[in-house]
Amino acid sequence: MSSNTHNTVVDTVTAMVAPILSDLSLELYDLDFAGGVLRVTVDTPAGGPAGVDIDQISLVTRLLGRELDHNENAVPGRFTLEVTSPGLERTLRTASHFAREIGKEVSIRLVSEVDGRRRVNGLLVASTDTTASVRLADSGDTVDVPLSLIEKAKTVFVWESQPKPNSKAARDKRAAGKNTSTHQQEASAQ
Repeated sequence: MSSNTHNTVVDTVTAMVAPILSDLSLELYDLDFAGGVLRVTVDTPAGGPAGVDIDQISLVTRLLGRELDHNENAVPGRFTLEVTSPGLERTLRTASHFAREIGKEVSIRLVSEVDGRRRVNGLLVASTDTTASVRLADSGDTVDVPLSLIEKAKTVFVWESQPKPNSKAARDKRAAGKNTSTHQQEASAQ
């Protein structure tokens, strides 16, 4: 498939899905058409309290599928429609993806070295249309990475360790939580 066909499909489907997502208070995170798969990635607006749920994904799939059925020439040939959320570890491909994820841990693989590195891991501290600034996890230095040199990038979900359910640490944590809520109740009663 030519690049021109790919861009036409992406532009056409973007125009079709935009009003659907707007009505559902969702945003288009990414859209890709490759290998006979039309992948539409949707998300809640940045800073929202929760991500996209399965009911929203199902609804977008049904509504967009209906639109595609009515506009048979939107996507050439046979294809599979896949509607998904970006997930906890999000692929970062565009400047807007990086801007949206400032303050999150990222892992970046480069096509060539920047400051002697082909891999950059750390906290995304800033982003422009052409660069991403990352505070390195290993040294604390900040590196400006040109977006044009990025081969692959994603956010990294950091799992917080939890104490075992009946360990002393867990019991202490529960006791501290009860004491805090008791003090809050006493304060609000006064």
